[in-house]
Amino acid sequence: MTCANILIVDDEKNICRTVRMVLMDEDYEIETASSAEEGLSKLAEHPYDVLIADVQMSGMSGIEMLDHIREDDNRPEIIMMSGHATLNDAVNATRLGAFDFLEKPIDRERLILTVRNAVERHILSQRVQSLETADERYCGMIGNSPAMQKIRKSVEVVGPTMGKVLILGESGVGKDLVARSIHALSQRAKRSFVKVNCSAIPSELIESELFGHEKGSFTGAAVKKRGLFEMADGGTIFLDEIGDMSLAAQAKVLRVLQNGEFTRVGGEKLETVDVRVIAATNKDLKKAVAEGTFREDLYFRLNVVPIHVPPLRERLEDVPLLINVFLKQIAMEYGRPVLNVSDRAMDLLSRYSYPGNIRELRNICERFVIMCSDTVTLADLPVDVTDEVPLMPLPDTPQAEPTTVTPTESAPQIDDTAAALPITPSEDQSPMAEIAAIKPGSMPLRDFRAIAEFAYIQATLKLLGNNVSRTADVLAIERTSLHRKLKKLDGDRENND
Repeated sequence: MTCANILIVDDEKNICRTVRMVLMDEDYEIETASSAEEGLSKLAEHPYDVLIADVQMSGMSGIEMLDHIREDDNRPEIIMMSGHATLNDAVNATRLGAFDFLEKPIDRERLILTVRNAVERHILSQRVQSLETADERYCGMIGNSPAMQKIRKSVEVVGPTMGKVLILGESGVGKDLVARSIHALSQRAKRSFVKVNCSAIPSELIESELFGHEKGSFTGAAVKKRGLFEMADGGTIFLDEIGDMSLAAQAKVLRVLQNGEFTRVGGEKLETVDVRVIAATNKDLKKAVAEGTFREDLYFRLNVVPIHVPPLRERLEDVPLLINVFLKQIAMEYGRPVLNVSDRAMDLLSRYSYPGNIRELRNICERFVIMCSDTVTLADLPVDVTDEVPLMPLPDTPQAEPTTVTPTESAPQIDDTAAALPITPSEDQSPMAEIAAIKPGSMPLRDFRAIAEFAYIQATLKLLGNNVSRTADVLAIERTSLHRKLKKLDGDRENND
């Protein structure tokens, strides 16, 4: 296991020295800072596994420092300490994500145990994050369709090279997963993969985010900050939705692509980085170039190896595989059993157009895991799916001309093909006769719809000798759904009566 890096922040030098001496005996790499501002600067320059900070310091307090870094995805585990601790301090520190709270004078054994546990937790969280990333990459690349086979082949060819890649495709198709796969196959796989969502960063802040800034370069710039290009040094930077980047930022990105050089916002010193750039967009960059919203020279720099990721509607044969993987993955996240999907439900899901692509499919699967207890049926499908996709005849059922089926006393007299046949109820069926007797304008449409649905189901049941399975086939719904409808409609009917 690699040696853990620990940063101690306290304006009392004796405390820093004491804590450092205790932890150095445990073979940790230790650095210290005499103020929260200096600590933030060191955190921006170098990743740490654990941060130990005093609550009360001159200038920025430890609680303010904690609040400043709590949204950072790469933040260390944080241990707060204080010689004048209050319950409010401890509550605030915990609320802001502190791992533990130690009172001064620091107990040696308590300090060692707390830091050891914090290091273990940080390592574990990194492993979990790595596994989640790998799992997402695997799910995003699932599929045996010709389109997915072509993408995998392109990734395998371009991955080990230094070539710049431009990934094209609609929102939600999994462009970021293709980028991660390229990075994983490159010689930089063990270095940083930094993703930048260009559309989510305001235009006035994107230069600072990409290239960093010097202290005091603008209001709120309390410390020097490294940019995302510096964080990706030696690795890969993924510029997602680069078509939304401002022209000013495009010019600086072009400079980095040309010679690896840039300057921080408010700085004069020329910095250099070695990064591989992968970009993606859902926009037509050729059109953007013609309209003057995207630099032509940057477009040609990025478009060395283009990879087009098709929308899910163009590879629907991959939907069953994706559904099975997503249901297993999400069930593990929620601690629930893995669901089954009925054949008829899977049929509709495999013919839906998915305007939201992979993202929409995963959201649908998450809804199933939350709402369903055993098997996903037609009744569980979203309205968008059932409204768009027509039901097909049941598999292995011969087609037949429309016919009229008369009531019988026992189901066995009805042929098995009845489930696929349109049925015209006879006039003596009292449930349907009840509908005809309703006076127009005598009730709200909602109540009439409930009565009509109940009557039609009852008439069909009677026609098929009260055989629920065959009735469900005729009505093109799942048997469990028919049971629920009967129970609900019967209850509604009693309430209306």
